[in-house]
Amino acid sequence: MTDIWSYLSREPLLWLTATLAAYLIGLALFRAAGQKPLANPSLLAMLMLALLLHLTGTPFATYFEGAQFVHFLLGPATVCLALPLYDNLPRVRRAALPIVAALVVGSVTGIVTVLAIGWAFGLPAQILASMAPKSATAAVAIGVSEQLGGSPTLTAMMVMLTGLGGAVVVTPLLNAFGLRDWRARGFAVGVAAHGFGTARAFQVNPTAGAFAGLGMGLNAMLTAILAPLILHWFL
Repeated sequence: MTDIWSYLSREPLLWLTATLAAYLIGLALFRAAGQKPLANPSLLAMLMLALLLHLTGTPFATYFEGAQFVHFLLGPATVCLALPLYDNLPRVRRAALPIVAALVVGSVTGIVTVLAIGWAFGLPAQILASMAPKSATAAVAIGVSEQLGGSPTLTAMMVMLTGLGGAVVVTPLLNAFGLRDWRARGFAVGVAAHGFGTARAFQVNPTAGAFAGLGMGLNAMLTAILAPLILHWFL
């Protein structure tokens, strides 16, 4: 069995299959739990895969040789968000001013709060640079972090935690605030929690999903501009 596992663990197809299987199991558990936010399928899949890698002693680099095929599809999936956004284009035009205001406030708040907390705890400049773009989608956040002298690995982890946290808390939090406008709900979670939040928004309402995609894209561009400026001010 050890020899068989040694052979299989080197095959990219094994880890691609494990990734897809973990997500399907997470999705089934999510539906069985009545689509409760804490049963987020992406979160469950990550926990299952992390446990599997730990128990089998598999390095992440080996796992990623197979999982990179799923990683590649992040680009096309992001582009596909333009389709529901196009369907809601008249709504976007009517809400242009609130969208711009919410974008600026949300982006600045996301950067300033994490830098203020890190600065208060005396974290070094490299860690602050890694944390600053955490509310942008992963590809943009990692690029910004590298330009600022941060750690791409730490940035990726921060982006992941931000997205998962947002996807878990967004529905109960906005319900508690009594926010009923799907445009506002979707845009807020897209700005704050990028891809994970957008996926959650689509699960709840198609209009919310479209505006979440808009928020994710616009915040990625604005974060690339504002993060270096705000970080320089803190330093």
